[in-house]
Amino acid sequence: MEWYYYLLIVLVGVFSGFLNTLAGSGSIISLAMLMFMGLPANIANGTNRIAILMQNIVGVSSFKKQKVFTFKEGIWLAIPAIIGSVIGASLAVEINEEMMEKTIGGLLVFLFFIVLYKPDAWVKGQAGLVRSKPSIWQIVIFFFIGLYGGFIQAGVGFFLLAGLVLGAGFDLVKANAIKVFIVLLYTPFAIGVFIMNGQIDYKIGFILAAGNMIGAYIAANFAVSWGAKFVRYILLGVIVFASLKFLGVYEMIGLF
Repeated sequence: MEWYYYLLIVLVGVFSGFLNTLAGSGSIISLAMLMFMGLPANIANGTNRIAILMQNIVGVSSFKKQKVFTFKEGIWLAIPAIIGSVIGASLAVEINEEMMEKTIGGLLVFLFFIVLYKPDAWVKGQAGLVRSKPSIWQIVIFFFIGLYGGFIQAGVGFFLLAGLVLGAGFDLVKANAIKVFIVLLYTPFAIGVFIMNGQIDYKIGFILAAGNMIGAYIAANFAVSWGAKFVRYILLGVIVFASLKFLGVYEMIGLF
C-alpha cells in the first residue's frame, strides 16, 4: 500500500470520528473508503469497529472530564443494546445488507423531519421523562438499536439520539455523551463476533482508529462548548447525507 493511502485513512478517520461523536453516520464515510481501497464489505464492516471502539474511549473520557454525564445515566440503556449488538453482529457476518440499507434510509428521512419540526424536543429535552431505570418500552427500543449497531454501525447514532432525547428525555448534549458511552460498551462484544469470523484487518483498523480518536476529541469539546443548537444543525446535515447514501442515490449518480 502506498504511503498516501495511510494518510488518507487517518484523514478520513478524523472526519468520521468527528461526525460519529457529534451526530452520527461518520461510519458511512469510513466504510466507503475501506471498500474503495479493496476491502470486502464484511471485512470493512468488521475493521471499522476497531476505530469505533478507540474513538469512543476518547469521546467518553472527554465528556466525562467535562462532567456532561454520569456512567449510571447510560448503563441501564446499554445492557439491552449490548445483547442486541451480539445478535446483530452475528447476522452481519452472513446476511446481505442491501435491503436493510434501503429501510434505514427511509427511517432516516422520517427522523430528519422529527428533528426539523420538533426543535424544542431536541434542544431542551424532555426532563420530565428522565428515569433512573428504563421502562420496558425503552429496553425494547435500545435492544433493536443495539441489533442494528451490531449489524452495520453506520447511522446508529441517529437512533440512539432519538431514543435518548425523545424516549428517555435527555437534552441533546447529554444524549450525545450517553450515546458515545453506550456504543463504547456494546462495541467490544460486536468486535468479538467479527474476530471469531476472521473479518477484521487489524493494521488498517488501528490506522483508521488514530484518526477517529482525534476526531472524537475535537467533537466532544465542540458539542459542549457550542451547545445543543449547533449539534442539531450538524445532525440535520448529516441525516440528509446518510439517508441519500442508504437509499442508493449516490450510486445512481455515480458517487461513492
